Amino acid sequence: MAITSANQLELLQTAEAVAREKMIDPGLVIEAMEESLARAAKSRYGSEMDIRVSIDRKTGKATFTRVRTVVEDDLLENYQAELTVEQAKQYTADPAVGDELSDEVPPVEMGRIAAQSAKQVILQKVREAERDRQFEEFQDRAGTIINGLVKREEYGNVIVDVGRGEAILRRNEKIGRESYRPNDRVRCYIKDVRREQRGPQIFLSRTDPQFMAELFKMEVPEIYDGIIEIKAVSRDPGSRAKIAVISNDGSIDPVGACVGMRGSRVQAVVNELQGEKIDIIPWNDDQPTFLVNALQPAEVTKVVLDEEAERITVVVPDEQLSLAIGRRGQNVRLASQLTGLDIDIMTEAEESERRQVEFATRTKLFIDTLDLDEFFAQLLVSEGFTNLEEVAYVELDELLVIDGVDEGTAGELQTRAREFLDAQNAKAVEKARELGVEDSLFAFEGLTPQMIEALAEDGVKTLEDFATCADWELAGGWTVVDGQRVKDDGVLEKFDVSLEEAQDLVMTARIQLGWVDPADLEAEAEEGDAELSEEAEA
Repeated sequence: MAITSANQLELLQTAEAVAREKMIDPGLVIEAMEESLARAAKSRYGSEMDIRVSIDRKTGKATFTRVRTVVEDDLLENYQAELTVEQAKQYTADPAVGDELSDEVPPVEMGRIAAQSAKQVILQKVREAERDRQFEEFQDRAGTIINGLVKREEYGNVIVDVGRGEAILRRNEKIGRESYRPNDRVRCYIKDVRREQRGPQIFLSRTDPQFMAELFKMEVPEIYDGIIEIKAVSRDPGSRAKIAVISNDGSIDPVGACVGMRGSRVQAVVNELQGEKIDIIPWNDDQPTFLVNALQPAEVTKVVLDEEAERITVVVPDEQLSLAIGRRGQNVRLASQLTGLDIDIMTEAEESERRQVEFATRTKLFIDTLDLDEFFAQLLVSEGFTNLEEVAYVELDELLVIDGVDEGTAGELQTRAREFLDAQNAKAVEKARELGVEDSLFAFEGLTPQMIEALAEDGVKTLEDFATCADWELAGGWTVVDGQRVKDDGVLEKFDVSLEEAQDLVMTARIQLGWVDPADLEAEAEEGDAELSEEAEA
C-alpha cells in the first residue's frame, strides 16, 4: 500500500477521528503514524538506516527522509547512517563533526505485514497517550470526591466506572458490611492514583477520614468558602467519628454551622456514611482544653499534660469512666487520634491513690536522708519539695515560709541535705573511677557525678565516647513500631535531662574535641533563620 495523494487526507481524518474518540491530542496520533511509517521504511531500506517520516499537518503528505551524521574518519562504523567530513563536502560546503545531513527517499510500498505492524504501533502509541491523559486527569483530582457506577465485584473489591476509566474500591476501604450491585451509584474519595505498567490505577476509599471532611465541605458552604476550617478528623468507619472545627469569623459558630438547621447538614453526611454518629467539636489551640472537648460527652475533672512524652493523663469522676472510655475504648481512641496524644484515663479515686503513694514516697525520702520526723517531712512535701536538691539549694526564704521553721532550722535542713548529696557524689565518683572513667569526662561541665556513674555503667567512659552518643540515647524518647509508640529508655533520663539539654551537651563535647566548628553551627543557624523568614513572608 503506497501513500498516494488519494489517501493523504485520510491520514488526517483518521487521526482526527481517533483523537476525538480517545479524547487525546491529534498531534500524538500523527506522531504515532510517523513512527509506524518510519519503522516500515526501515524494514524496506534496512534497519541500519536512520529513516524519519514527517506528515504535513495541513495536506497529510508524508515525507520520507534519510538522516546521516558527520563523524571523524576513524570513527565511521555505520556507512548507512554516518559519513565522514570528506564525504559530507559533496552535500554541503563546510561540514563539521556532529552535523546531520538529510536527503529525501522515495515512499515505501507497504505490504500486508508492514501495514499490520504499523497499525500495532499506532494502537500502542494511542493507548499510551490515553493512559497518560487519564493519569494526569485523575492525579489532579486525588483528594476529592467522585461519583461512579458499580461495574462488578471481584474478591470483595468493587470495580467502579468513573467516566473515563475504572477505579477500585478495596474491601478494607468499604464501610462496615457495605455491598453493591452492578449499576449502583456510589460516592467515594479518591485516595491515591498510581502510574503502573497496566495503566493508571485509581484507588477509592469510603473509610478515609478525609472522605468525611470532603462531605462536610460539600454540605457546609462556610467550610467551602474557608470561613470555617476543619482542623482534625478521626473515624471508626460506620460506627462513630469526631471532627474538630474552628471559625475564622467570630460571629459564626463553627459547630452550629456544621450541624445546620435542625441537624440537616450533619444528617446528610450521616446518611452517606451509613448512619455513622458524628461528634462535632470546637478546636482549641490549648491542648488540655481541646482534649476536654474531644472526650465529650464525658466530663473531665483534671488534665495533666506531659509534652515531652506526648502523653496526657485525664481524671474523670468514677461514674464517668465508662463513658469517657467508650464501648471497646472507642471514645478515648478517637479522642487520641484527634489530638495526636496518648491518653491515660483514671478515676478521681485512682488519681487520689496515686497522689497518696507519691506523697508517702517523698515523705520517706526526707525521713531517711535528713533524719526528720514524719510530721516535719510531710510539711516539706506539702510545700512542694520533691527532692534533696531543691531543699539543699533553694533560697532560704522559701524554707522560712513553712510553719515552725526559723533561720536556724532552715540552715540545718540545708546543711544536712548538702552533706548527704556530697556523700552521694563522692561515692559516685569513686564508683565511676573503679569503672575506668577518664578525667576528660569528669572535667566536662554539665554532668553530675551520678550522671557520670550512670554513663560509665553504660560503657561511656571518655569524652570521646560521650560525644558519639545520640541525644535520644541520653534523654530517652519514643519510637513508632508497627503503629504503636514504644518507649526508648535514656541513660540520663532518670536525672530529668530533656532532649534539648542532651543535644546541647553532646554538641558542646564535639566542639571541645574539635569535631565541630562553632562558626559552621552559626552559619547553619543563620541559614535556618533566613529560610524561616522567607517561608513566613511567602
